[in-house]
Amino acid sequence: MKIAVLHDLVKPGAAPDLQDNLAQTGYVSLLLKKLGHQVFRTPFCETGFQGKSVSTNILFNQKPDLVFNLVEAPKDQGRLIHMAPLLLERLGLCYTGSGVKALMSTSNKLWAKRILRSAGLPTPDWLHPTMDGAGGGVQAGAFILKSVWEHGSFGLDNDSVMDHPGLGEVKNQMRLRADKYGGDWFAERFIFGREFNLSLLASETGAQVLPPAEMLFTGYSDHEYQLVDYAAKWEPQNPHFDGTRRRFDFGMADSNLLLLLKHYTRQCWKLFGLRGWARVDFRIDEEGSPWILEVNANPCLAKDAGFMAAVKRAGLKPEQAVDFIIKDAFSARREKADNQRSLLHAGKNKRQNAVMA
Repeated sequence: MKIAVLHDLVKPGAAPDLQDNLAQTGYVSLLLKKLGHQVFRTPFCETGFQGKSVSTNILFNQKPDLVFNLVEAPKDQGRLIHMAPLLLERLGLCYTGSGVKALMSTSNKLWAKRILRSAGLPTPDWLHPTMDGAGGGVQAGAFILKSVWEHGSFGLDNDSVMDHPGLGEVKNQMRLRADKYGGDWFAERFIFGREFNLSLLASETGAQVLPPAEMLFTGYSDHEYQLVDYAAKWEPQNPHFDGTRRRFDFGMADSNLLLLLKHYTRQCWKLFGLRGWARVDFRIDEEGSPWILEVNANPCLAKDAGFMAAVKRAGLKPEQAVDFIIKDAFSARREKADNQRSLLHAGKNKRQNAVMA
């Protein structure tokens, strides 16, 4: 099968979190070739000529059977992540992973939190500069400052957490972050406690939850908050880069907690209409209650990423996971075609009944 791997256009000297897109592109391409597919890579680029983008021209000329969509930040902006599936749908191409709506609703953290809250799923209270109060009511305690759209721990450091600030100070710090990093920022109630990541992989029997992983924080001083900030995630020279690691082994004392986390994870898959692969991030408070922090519709598939670590822990080979993702893409395409036929059939019957009446 001829497969195009669509990825970000990464400029020379780009930040490590942007360069990581090329690392996963290379690894996924290798796995696809291992499965026997013909593979070519193309960056998602909107600039072109005669009204057509470079991506449109390449995909139109190459005519792939499938597009493996790894686009995360067109023009280095997470808010544009939905542009790739929009193009692929316009071209009528089959592609992997979640669709436009799922990518938009999960990439916008505030949108995602509202959807979670409306579905009765636990997510920490939040505050945005345009709000008079926090989602669910202003709570005393610590807040963490986050980008609304950008992922990969963008802009996160130890100063991102504010312990018992006033409402005015929280709003002021959100404005300062926006001035420093650009984009839109919000504050979320910081959950002191354990951190878990649960990955999902599509299969023939539905989405399967891969073995849960807990992030362990070692070497953090008393004045440092335990979180995977930008330096811990992307800067090997930082002591916290090796001080954050994941574990998959748990005792019986955590069995009920893990069952609940898996239940919430499956609910997120259904709620947001996710496809292919995904990840849900949790924090567990000091009372043992879980809180959903984020839903990632396209977590990194690089060799050393957490998703592939969970795949291996589940006893699967990385190429098997990629094959599951490919099969789910064609399944989604068939479901969409069936739904369109059903709508056309229903509309035809409605018109015929109107004529007969």
